[in-house]
Amino acid sequence: MQAPEMMDATQIDDRTFCLNSWLPVPGFGVLAVNSYLIKGEQPVLVDTGLAGLREGFMRELHKLIDPANLRWIWLTHADADHTGNLVEVLKAAPNARLVTTYLGMGKLGMMGVPLHRVYLVNPGQQLDVGDRYLLAVAPPTFDAPETTAMFDPVGRNLFSADSFGALLPEPVKQARDIPEDTLRQGMLAWATVDAPWLKMVDLAGYAAGIRRLRELDANRILSSHLPLADATLVEPLLEILASAPDAPPFVGPDQAALEQMMAAA
Repeated sequence: MQAPEMMDATQIDDRTFCLNSWLPVPGFGVLAVNSYLIKGEQPVLVDTGLAGLREGFMRELHKLIDPANLRWIWLTHADADHTGNLVEVLKAAPNARLVTTYLGMGKLGMMGVPLHRVYLVNPGQQLDVGDRYLLAVAPPTFDAPETTAMFDPVGRNLFSADSFGALLPEPVKQARDIPEDTLRQGMLAWATVDAPWLKMVDLAGYAAGIRRLRELDANRILSSHLPLADATLVEPLLEILASAPDAPPFVGPDQAALEQMMAAA
């Protein structure tokens, strides 16, 4: 895989859909880049994908919903792989409010996003979207301090932002199709790359964060950077993430090896 690739949108449950793409990571493999749509009473789009795949992203979004009917755009955080098509979506969804934290609003303001569209929700608070209350959750790992995951109590889906992501050898549709060792190694590699501060973390506080996620009793983990993880994987993934502070730092190829791989691609 030599370039980012947009896949066909997939249905997760009767109201939840994934707009999934894959990003090549030279020397590491590939990384899923997922956005999600909850087609409830007040439809919610979770993240807006990669700018380099704008045409495909907007095509897949239009297949699922008329963007004019979106009421909320939940940004897990303001990194480029989560905000890549934000401006385009905001234009197509004039009635949608943009959900983020105060720090997220500051970052978006520097990007020129119209702040009158912003609606602030912090971890521990809920967002009323008509037929359900979405719970804002602080994920145990993150690469941006404004990161806010979300739990949908109707589908019992945990939208976990960067947490539970994995660097993988190749794209797959379901996390259960990944060999156990490959999944563990890929998750721990991603955690140490995406959250290098794990080596400095208070272990008791980190364990408490994992415990809070376990208490949600999620049916699925919908990570921004992992294929769909169903109920059979929720506890195994929690256990892998709990071990991340003890994992050795992930070391990629040196410059010579990377240049050789790029030349062969």
